[in-house]
Amino acid sequence: MSTSHLPTRLFLLRHGEVEERYHRIFGGSRIDMNLSAHGHAQATKLAAWVKQHAQLDAAYVSPMIRAQQTFAPLGETTGLGLTTLDGLHEVDFGDWTGLSWEGVHAKFGISAFDWLKEMERNGFPGGESTAHLRARIEPCLQQILREQPGKSVALVCHGGIVRMLVALLLDLPLAKLGSFEVDYASVTRVDYRESKTEVRFLNLTPWRDLA
Repeated sequence: MSTSHLPTRLFLLRHGEVEERYHRIFGGSRIDMNLSAHGHAQATKLAAWVKQHAQLDAAYVSPMIRAQQTFAPLGETTGLGLTTLDGLHEVDFGDWTGLSWEGVHAKFGISAFDWLKEMERNGFPGGESTAHLRARIEPCLQQILREQPGKSVALVCHGGIVRMLVALLLDLPLAKLGSFEVDYASVTRVDYRESKTEVRFLNLTPWRDLA
């Protein structure tokens, strides 16, 4: 059956909570951390919600352990395989990597809450700029849209990557996407058509909102 009349339904899933030692730390792409016990529980609840509401046709997942672990219960409950896209790994924070929020302020004089603005202005020393991130993520998005027209697709990745995907889909500056949260084990749905793109919901957390 042709799906050309349907939007491509993108379910943007952030990984679950990570190990406590990495809370309020800029880990990015250079620290391949595991989920915490709570993160695994979040991923299980997220999988149950997605199975009930998304009717997925495909899944694309970051190569990083925390994203792969978040996908695992979804794969088990749906029998769905995954395509690992290397380009979906988290932002490279460069010299910020391993520093706490307070440590970044002490060393660089920049508030952790302004990380998107700093990425846009100067990029992270030794790491990525907004332009570099866009150049990495846009081909991934175009590949998914090309391969899955009119289908329901999960993208399991990271907070920074979810923001960049939404920025690309809505043609917005990335820094503007700091205006909403992307919580652990959250799902954001965007319906894409060439003529119109609609955000159906942002930052739904089944483990919390539907408890």
